[in-house]
Amino acid sequence: MRKLLYSAVALASLSTISSAQTITETFGSGANQFSMDFVTIGNPGNPTDPTPSPRVIGSVAYAYNLGKYEVSRDMVTKANTAGSLGITMSDMSGYGGNGLLKPATGITWYEAAKFVNWLNTSTGGTAAYKFDGSGNFRRWSAGDSGYNANNNLRNSLAKYWLPSSNEWYKAAYGNMDGTWNLYPTGSNSAPTAVASGTEANTAVYGQSLDTGPADITSAGGLSAYGTMGQGGNVWEWMEAPYDDSNNIMTWDYWYEMRGGHYVSPSEGLYAMYGRNELVPSGESPLLGFRVASVPEPSSLSLLALGGVVVALGRRRK
Repeated sequence: MRKLLYSAVALASLSTISSAQTITETFGSGANQFSMDFVTIGNPGNPTDPTPSPRVIGSVAYAYNLGKYEVSRDMVTKANTAGSLGITMSDMSGYGGNGLLKPATGITWYEAAKFVNWLNTSTGGTAAYKFDGSGNFRRWSAGDSGYNANNNLRNSLAKYWLPSSNEWYKAAYGNMDGTWNLYPTGSNSAPTAVASGTEANTAVYGQSLDTGPADITSAGGLSAYGTMGQGGNVWEWMEAPYDDSNNIMTWDYWYEMRGGHYVSPSEGLYAMYGRNELVPSGESPLLGFRVASVPEPSSLSLLALGGVVVALGRRRK
């Protein structure tokens, strides 16, 4: 577990910065360089959302970063070239096209894990997920550096990873004061359905199949924490199996995906219904992913440290 240390002077100098502040990180080099934007999800130790009873969800004990956008085709193409990752994507020629800023779809869970591993190792860090010498996925074991008995999927020394259900859900439906929204646009009312755009309380859903998803930067209004497209556009892989049993030793288990897609009805974006499952070797042109990471000390505000209470979006009554 990383420990973030702050002096009294440093704490005193922190201003009340919104968690929606964008942090940009760069990967690769030359023709294969690309950037990813993250937002800090603060309010550590927040209460769970009791609404999806009996499966309460959403409490995260630590501050973390989550990708503001879904991972794009351009990011995967450049990482593929730089790291020889062997990732394939869906041909979206008949579904809105293969534009560079379209979400990277048709990627298996294993391929998403390899992309995340490359983010770590290409920047001198530790891989989040374990693959053996033949490329087969394995769980971390007690003899491995960074092993975490509470989550043997994710290496605790990794900086980048696929978000857990709790991490993803909090960023999508939570407010910074610990209250919850029904939709991942900071609202309790269904967002307006659009094919593309960034207006508040809009989302990319209710479209025809041949329309295709929107560019990752035009996938609707932001959540209260500042993420885009967690409702609609494309499903997103979660880190763990559908029932959160991340200690199950079989690796071809049904894994969770969340958020609905561009053809979904509004129910597909709803906090209590917007989840599905697929074997990790499966893929779909309606399924992509986003990345989570450890926040740098400079990106944490008093909010992330629990020093202020700020309410964004509508509170669920």
